[in-house]
Amino acid sequence: MQTFDLEAQGLRALNEALHAQAENTNQTVWEVVNARGSHAIAVGLDAPIEVNVMGSTGYYCAGMNSQATIKVHGSAGPGVAENMMSGTVIIEGDASQYAGATGHGGLLVIKGNASSRCGISIKGIDIVVHGNIGHMSAFMAQSGNLVVCGDAGDALGDSLYEARLFVRGSVKSLGADCIEKEMRPEHIEILRDLLERAGADAKPEEFKRYGSARQLYNFDVDNAAAY
Repeated sequence: MQTFDLEAQGLRALNEALHAQAENTNQTVWEVVNARGSHAIAVGLDAPIEVNVMGSTGYYCAGMNSQATIKVHGSAGPGVAENMMSGTVIIEGDASQYAGATGHGGLLVIKGNASSRCGISIKGIDIVVHGNIGHMSAFMAQSGNLVVCGDAGDALGDSLYEARLFVRGSVKSLGADCIEKEMRPEHIEILRDLLERAGADAKPEEFKRYGSARQLYNFDVDNAAAY
C-alpha cells in the first residue's frame, strides 16, 4: 500500500502521482493521510486503483472519476464525484451540495446524509444515500438511479427526464413534472441490486418510485405555468 501525506507533500503531487497510474500498475492501493478538508482530492483518475482518504474533504473530491474506487473516511464537501464516468466513490459520512452532479456512470454511495441538489442533472450514474437528501435533488436528472433510504426535501425531481428516483421515507414535495410511479418487478430488481452493492440493509419493497410525467419535454402553452 502506498501512503501519501497530503500536508507534507501537497495536493498537486498527490494528483500527479495518481494520474500516473496505468491499468497495469502494481501500486493498486493508496492511503491519503492528513486530508484536513483539502479540495479536489483524487480528481480525474483513470485507472483501476483504490484510494482511501483518511478524513473529511473539501469540494470536488473524486470529480471526473473513471475506474477507480475512492473511499472517504469522513464527510465530503460540495460536488463530490461530480461528472463521474465509472468506478465507485464511497463517503462514510455526509455529503454537501450537488453530490454526484452530472455523473455519467459508476456508483456513488453516501452512508450519511446528502445536502441540496443531490444528483442534479445526472446522466447515468447510480447514487445511493443511506440517510436523507435536501431540496431540489435530481433537478433535471436525465438518466440513472437515485436511491434514498431516508427522506427527501422540497422539489424532488424538478424538471427531470428519464432518471429513476427511489425513496423509502417521506418526500416533502415533488418538483415540476415529477410524479409517483408504479413500482414494477423490474424496478424491484434494479433497486435490490443497488442496495446490495451499496451495503444498505433496506428492503426494495419499502420504497416508492418517482419519475417524469413527460409533460415538459416540448413547450405547450397549456403547461406554461409549470416551466
